[in-house]
Amino acid sequence: MSQVNEIDMTQLPRHIAIIMDGNGRWAQEKGENRLFGHYQGVESVRDIVEGCAELGVGYLTLYAFSTENWSRPETEVQGLMELLAQTIRQEVPTLNKNNIKLKLIGNIEKLPGYARDGLLEAVDLTEDNDGLTLIIALSYSSRWELVHAVKEIARDVKLGKILPDQINEETLRHYLATSSVPDPELMIRTSGEYRISNFLLFQLAYAELYFTDIRWPDFRKQHLFEAILNFQQRQRRFGKTGEQIRRESATDTH
Repeated sequence: MSQVNEIDMTQLPRHIAIIMDGNGRWAQEKGENRLFGHYQGVESVRDIVEGCAELGVGYLTLYAFSTENWSRPETEVQGLMELLAQTIRQEVPTLNKNNIKLKLIGNIEKLPGYARDGLLEAVDLTEDNDGLTLIIALSYSSRWELVHAVKEIARDVKLGKILPDQINEETLRHYLATSSVPDPELMIRTSGEYRISNFLLFQLAYAELYFTDIRWPDFRKQHLFEAILNFQQRQRRFGKTGEQIRRESATDTH
């Protein structure tokens, strides 16, 4: 039986977030330069996006480039930006064909003009799609996002739009880059690292974390299905006891 047939389609994670790690190491293990790994990783992106769309996952966030990645060698950064711009232009017809909406989060203004313009055009060209929402985190870090949100809140307090005593968790959520989407329920990280690496720190508060040794260029649909099956075997308690969750589940079925 195929793994996809084992998945409970009524218990899919609504939002999956992925740290796509291991492109450079994968390439170096094969005697190639790091950029070769990034190019090969594009095929994994296509496969996983297709898999999520086929299953009916609502949201997929891919951590493509962090604010810390700007400190990598200039040739690698430039190559990544060129790959990004080229890939997005090529993928727009496929995104539209599959009813996939593209959304960006991060300090997009820091991207080179040719990459930024192409990405924003792709966002515009897919904005009417209402299937899977594909969120690309670029020039993103959670600490950057939180600082940006706090600055925006402070500005609105100064303008009298918000009273300090009214600020709560939902206020902060409203000012985050992900304010229009639900928090991830499943976070996957490839390549054997056990860190969140400054990714969606607020939003991942109650996400199930799944780590795999597989390098990103080798990550395919069957690995995604394994992660989802693992997710479905876990009991999500949100601070409650297991007995409370079981009683609530029993009540829901009657």
